[in-house]
Amino acid sequence: MSPTRTTLRRAGLVAALTTAGVLAAAGAAFAHVTVHPGSYAKGATDGVLTFRVPNEEDTASTTKVQVFLPTDHPVLGVLVTPEEGWTAKVTTKKLKTPVKTDDGTITDAVSEITWTGGRIRHGEYQDFNVAFGQLPDNADELTFKTLQTYSDGKVARWIEEETKGGEEPENPAPVLKLTAKSADSAEDGGGTSDESSGSGTASSSDSGTDSASGSSPAAKSDAASSDSDSDSTARGLGIAGLVVGVLGLIAAGIAIARGRGARS
Repeated sequence: MSPTRTTLRRAGLVAALTTAGVLAAAGAAFAHVTVHPGSYAKGATDGVLTFRVPNEEDTASTTKVQVFLPTDHPVLGVLVTPEEGWTAKVTTKKLKTPVKTDDGTITDAVSEITWTGGRIRHGEYQDFNVAFGQLPDNADELTFKTLQTYSDGKVARWIEEETKGGEEPENPAPVLKLTAKSADSAEDGGGTSDESSGSGTASSSDSGTDSASGSSPAAKSDAASSDSDSDSTARGLGIAGLVVGVLGLIAAGIAIARGRGARS
């Protein structure tokens, strides 16, 4: 075999492995259970959290989802939106440290939400929407450890927490970042989420409308859904750009190899 052909084959193999690695990494990111939006202001009130659960198994369906809410920094006033085909069970827990609010002292908070009865098939995902009355104002982030059970009995444990400066864990837990209150969020109760994060769909809340802005939770959800679509488009374009870049490297390698062969 000539040196030129050997060089071409090696260049093609390296490029193919690089492309496979890029696509595998992108697929793994989409397979994680995530919470949307990715951030809220500290102490935000009357908002919605959406837990997005994709099915990553080829031969089994997701039949049970358990989301564990932190109780050291509790989420208050939790309400679950009915999801067609799914039954939600809400578990509460007595707080070690009661939380004082304008409406009185809260001694219990939701610690777990379990959805059963439905089915998420291969290549599909399900959004589970949870409305809240108030987020804590004394934490920088909230971790929602999640268990995903499949029809074949397998359980995916999305419970690993990312360490500062470390690599993303293999099975990361959904994390909600809590940001400092801005002037605008202080006026409307702090319920303004990060513009760069995704979101879920409409859900009910105690008040039905935002008392300061006059907009309903459904209206907020529509706007957030638009953000989610934009985020998905951006991710798709990013992956496409990576693939095009890898193909460019392949073409360059072939051209160099051919030039060397001609000179030989």
